[in-house]
Amino acid sequence: MRHSAPDSRDVPADSGRLFATIVALWPYIWPSDRADLKARVVWALVLLLGAKLATILMPFTFKWATDALTETGAPAGTATTLGWVLAAPIALTVAYGGSRILMAVLTQARDGVFAKVAMHAVRRLAILTFEHMHKLSLRFHLERKTGGLTRVLERGRNGIETIVRMVLLQLVPTIVEFALIIGVLLWQFDWRYVVTIVVTVVLYMAYTYVATEWRIGIRRKMNDSDTEANTKAIDSLLNYETVKYFSAEQREAQRYDRSMARYEDASVKAYTSLAVLNAGQAAIFSIGLTVVMAMCAIGVKNGTHTIGDFVMINAMMIQLYQPLNFMGMVYREIKQAIIDIEQMFRILKRETEIADAPGAAPLTVPAGTIRFEDVRFSYDPDRPILQGLSFEVPAGRTVAIVGPSGAGKSTISRLLYRFYDVTGGRITIDGQDVRAVTQASLREKIGMVPQDTVLFNDTIRYNIRYGRWEATDAEVEEAAKLAQIDGFIRMAPKGYETEVGERGLKLSGGEKQRVAIARTILKGPPILLLDEATSALDSHTEKEIQDALQLVSKNRTTLVIAHRLSTIVAADEIIVLDKGRIVERGTHAALLAAGGLYASMWNRQREAEEAREKLAQTGEGEAGSPDAPNRNPPAPGEAEGDDHPDAPAPRPADRAEAAA
Repeated sequence: MRHSAPDSRDVPADSGRLFATIVALWPYIWPSDRADLKARVVWALVLLLGAKLATILMPFTFKWATDALTETGAPAGTATTLGWVLAAPIALTVAYGGSRILMAVLTQARDGVFAKVAMHAVRRLAILTFEHMHKLSLRFHLERKTGGLTRVLERGRNGIETIVRMVLLQLVPTIVEFALIIGVLLWQFDWRYVVTIVVTVVLYMAYTYVATEWRIGIRRKMNDSDTEANTKAIDSLLNYETVKYFSAEQREAQRYDRSMARYEDASVKAYTSLAVLNAGQAAIFSIGLTVVMAMCAIGVKNGTHTIGDFVMINAMMIQLYQPLNFMGMVYREIKQAIIDIEQMFRILKRETEIADAPGAAPLTVPAGTIRFEDVRFSYDPDRPILQGLSFEVPAGRTVAIVGPSGAGKSTISRLLYRFYDVTGGRITIDGQDVRAVTQASLREKIGMVPQDTVLFNDTIRYNIRYGRWEATDAEVEEAAKLAQIDGFIRMAPKGYETEVGERGLKLSGGEKQRVAIARTILKGPPILLLDEATSALDSHTEKEIQDALQLVSKNRTTLVIAHRLSTIVAADEIIVLDKGRIVERGTHAALLAAGGLYASMWNRQREAEEAREKLAQTGEGEAGSPDAPNRNPPAPGEAEGDDHPDAPAPRPADRAEAAA
């Protein structure tokens, strides 16, 4: 069940603002919409108080049993002395054991009752972060490193759990117990004991603060080294094939080992600093313990205290050591947890670059006409990509966009999908500005088949059904048939339940592309956006897929981002871009007759195709094979990868297919 969550901007990223962090986390611990969780918090506090009262009772039962054994507290009279000696110490010893059991049971019950509250808070913050990251722009995701980001999320979740548990299950109980112990010592002994203990606590906490602040810098370096090592490992594994292409296993291992060496060094410093902290804490407490026990020993010798008092003061100090030790540990762990979650909070504070306008309405598509009206856009102000672009894709018609690399073709698809907002002009669908409608409704009405298809590490059925989650199995299989992949799927031992592997690496490029086409066919949107949808297919399958796409695009508005000019000869209009401007437009035949840029690109691609056919005939190559290496340099306009300054370079397989 989903619940409302506070605005992420209310969560501070400053690691020094402990109180502000707790305040920001409080709505998750005390959720306004969950009475059952509030009741658990109340019961946990009741159990907490009961456990602490039982804890304070233990030293008293210890004292009474000791005094009974030494007969200092026995009633007067010989007749009753024997019964007192036999009965009282045993009863008091049983009471001591009973109080320990009661304390343990109440403490564990408190932890069990509060567990649901703590983990629910972790869950809500985790889903808030996950949803927020999906709301962030494409720019953020192009700049991010997956391994580092997953590590931040993992440490953030653990840090949130630590803070929630430490504050309510350790910090508050420790304060309560410390106050009770001080009161008991003042009642049973005198002010000198209280002063000694207070001085001990002040010195203990001051040392803990100084040492913990010192350790924070070491912990941050350890986290950074851990993130760096994890990022390099995941990046290398995601690029497994590239590593193999260049026999770079040893290089990758050395690169990873350098990161792990930095992590090792930072970890050793972290553990060493922890040992210094613990040793200092133990020394300060032991001095305080020795002083108060010496004071009590003098009192026993002078007759002002009993042996039971000596035992009691020892038990009380040991009892004090536990919460005192927790005070140091709680401060240390909370500070470290805030360091762990500060990067998560930083992500939560990051503003969403692309957001729905206030009162944005859902997009309605009665016809499907797309218009670009004087559209201007740049990723970097110093490098304009689109410069006053104006064209129309009439409802139910097909328009293709072609041009050299860097002309702005892929940028058009990103703007239409509203991964970015235009910096000038506007884009409309049936007269509705895409910035004035909800992003969800906009993307629901557009079907996308990208050039580089990435699949989920799940089954083929899952990946096809992703296009329309409520689709039946029969509809999924019908979409696969239209995409010319049903036969291949049924030949697999597990059929539609075949796992595709990480990013779909178990499938060939052509198979992945057909899964993507089936997914879009299943979605059935009124507008299609094809970014060279057949680039990874052989010539025979390409013709079949083209026929299927033409069938699917019938009566649908279709915008084709084309690198392979042979796939768009039947388009109603072809728009040729160069440096962000329209330099030619018309049908395939008209553009060839004009002898301009389009004709030049066409001729180069034909020459490359004829060269491959000759190689295939002589047995030196496999023309049309989606996995064959490309021995010819790509012709202009065959690869689209540099519209964005940070976009990755086309993979070798992409270049090979783009030249077909």
